[in-house]
Amino acid sequence: MSITVVGSIAYDAVRTPFGERRRMLGGAATHFALAASFFDTVRPVGPVGGDFATEDLRTLSVRGTITDDVVTVPGGETFFWSGVYGDDLNSRETLATELGVFADFQPRLSPAARACEVLFLANIQPSLQASVLDQCDGPRFTALDSMNLWIETARAELIAVIERVDCVILNDAEIRQLTGRHTLPDAARELLELGPEAVIAKQGEYGAALFTRDGFFSLPAYPLVSVVDPTGAGDTFAGGLVGYVAAARERTVSRELLAGAMAYGTALASFNVQEFGTERLARLSFDEVHARVAELHRFTQFEMPLLKETV
Repeated sequence: MSITVVGSIAYDAVRTPFGERRRMLGGAATHFALAASFFDTVRPVGPVGGDFATEDLRTLSVRGTITDDVVTVPGGETFFWSGVYGDDLNSRETLATELGVFADFQPRLSPAARACEVLFLANIQPSLQASVLDQCDGPRFTALDSMNLWIETARAELIAVIERVDCVILNDAEIRQLTGRHTLPDAARELLELGPEAVIAKQGEYGAALFTRDGFFSLPAYPLVSVVDPTGAGDTFAGGLVGYVAAARERTVSRELLAGAMAYGTALASFNVQEFGTERLARLSFDEVHARVAELHRFTQFEMPLLKETV
């Protein structure tokens, strides 16, 4: 049993109101793998340059992640992103995006990566996501992420990939942009009509919402007094969610299963934002994750006494 994730393995430079890091491990596949590795064996697929440090490869492998499909391009440079977050951490300015070896990335999955039980297509070009699907041997659960750039420049290709996956994980603005619908429920309904069994809307500090054909579920974000760096939170959420689904070993992915998966994704994302980059996730224990999920469960339950009719 294993999870394959295809996406970026990168270095980030980040400045927030609480400090900065000039070069830290990042990338969608990295954050996803560190979260999903709590639940199952993970195989990230992506390129790095000759500048990629051995210690960072060890961090990626901290919970047994198999890095055989991380390809080092000698002489090349690892994908690099730099940005600055505003005071409320909801807005950020990109200062630099240097694709490096990621510019020529053409995923070539090993036999073990192709044979995965669960596949996550991180935010890469839709044509590359389709090529990964073509290589895989029928995973029982597939999910994808994307971004506004591909909605604007490759919408038809993105729609074609969405038609082939079980779960779409986008932020709420991207779901509305992709469908042209004004309300999130209406936009999610349109995506469900394309074929996926579930649409999950990431809503940042407000949590996440799940839409399926037979129901709806919403979960708030874990309430944190201090947030240091939101970089990678969405990918960490996806890693926890998809990892939980993988661990369940169920052929049918129900609304109830996805609700539990969202709770674990939410808990893991809350740890991710408490420190810079991957610093907190790399040393996180499963006991800590379980405890935070239990708190989420307690926060979101309520008794509803019936009111007597009044005149």
